[in-house]
This record gives sequence, C-alpha cells and structure tokens, in this order.
Amino acid sequence: MNESTTTTDIDAYGRVVGIEVQGWKVPGKPARQPMSGRFCDVVALDVDRHAGELFDAFTREGGDTDWSYLPYGPFDEPAAFVAWMHSACTGDDPLFHAVIDKAGGRAVGMASFLRIAPAAGSIEVGHIHFAPSLKRTPAATEAMYLMMRRVFELGYRRYEWKCNALNRASREAAMRLGFSYEGVFRQAAVVKGRNRDTAWYACIDSEWPALKAAFEQWLAPSNFDEQGRQRLSLRELTGPVLVSRG
Repeated sequence: MNESTTTTDIDAYGRVVGIEVQGWKVPGKPARQPMSGRFCDVVALDVDRHAGELFDAFTREGGDTDWSYLPYGPFDEPAAFVAWMHSACTGDDPLFHAVIDKAGGRAVGMASFLRIAPAAGSIEVGHIHFAPSLKRTPAATEAMYLMMRRVFELGYRRYEWKCNALNRASREAAMRLGFSYEGVFRQAAVVKGRNRDTAWYACIDSEWPALKAAFEQWLAPSNFDEQGRQRLSLRELTGPVLVSRG
C-alpha cells in the first residue's frame, strides 16, 4: 500500500510538493483471464459467443432504459448490435468483459476497463450495462468487486468511475461500491447531440483493504437470510471509506 495521496513534502526550492511514492512499480495491463466468483464469472467479451445472449438479455422483460446515458445504442436488431460490438468491443482499451450468471450460464451484462494508464497507475471502469435480470443482484455486485480486485492486485493506485452527471442511479452505485465523489467536469462532452456534464468518482489503493473486507463481508453466505435477503447493506460497509459524497 502506498503513502496517502494527501501527504505533502517540501522540495529543494521550498515548494510544497506531493510525497515521494516509494516502493511502487508500474503495473502491467489487465489480462484477459477470467475472473471467477460465487455468483458470476467475468470473462473477456467474445462477440461471437456473447453478443446474442447480451442482446436477448438487454431486451428481455420489455427492455431497459440504460441506453439513455450510453454514447451508443439502442439497437433495434441483433445484427446492428453485433456490428457495433465488432467495431468497438474487441480491442485492448476499452477491454470489454461479459458478466456470466453462474445460475443460468449466460451473459447478462458487460463492463470494461478503459483509459488504462499504467505509468500513472490509473484505470477506469466503464461501459457498464447490466440486463434487468442482473441488476440489484449479488452477481452484479460481485462482478464489480472482481474487476476492482484485479485492478488493485495488479498494483494500480487509482480506479475511476465516471458517468453522466444527470445519471443519479450511476452516481449512487459508484458510492455504494466505495468510489468517492471528486467533482463534475462541466460541458465535458457532446453525446448523442446533447450536452454531457461528467461526474467523477474514484477509489485509491490505500482504501482497497477496507473495501475488500467490505465486499467480502457483504458477499459472504452468512450475510443473506433463507430468502436471499441481505442482512447488512453494502452501503453500510463501504460508507466509512468514502471521503466525499455527491
């Protein structure tokens, strides 16, 4: 674990500067190896294998409205979705993953690592799109935990979450997962012809031990009753780690 990023030092010119980062090595880029949990597996997205399952999952139960805050979609036909995936989801940055529900064995969501900057020790999670059947389930939380664990175990110092500032659900999800609010970049982009202000959230390596413990306590079988209802909320467990909310 590195020194706190809030610690300062004085350089040879008497200026206040950041503390020297000791013992840190530039991490490697995330590999494509699967991440396996109790409720789900997170695997590198394979268009031929996963596109049909994802299109079906996203449009099942009357569809969902998450396309409103994504810079692409919606897709009316499977062929259009497949074509987009081939053009956007097969590279190394963004590095797309599919979330496989272990109960059904099918892809029910996707997310990616992006803006991967090993020299800065920074990486972002984004393009998160969960089907209605995955939302608000232990598998959804576990998928985010598995991706966060990979990032910090690789040695990254900073894990970012950015979203449309009007997407309140995404902002609440970020804080529930332990990402602290860092502010809003005004007029950050034009998306689908509309202004987008971008809200920034992040967690850092010094917070990871507490976040890891919180996730593992929440995901433990003992945290769920006979009906599968949580005894402790994840928000209760990650709340003390947040340095700012918004």
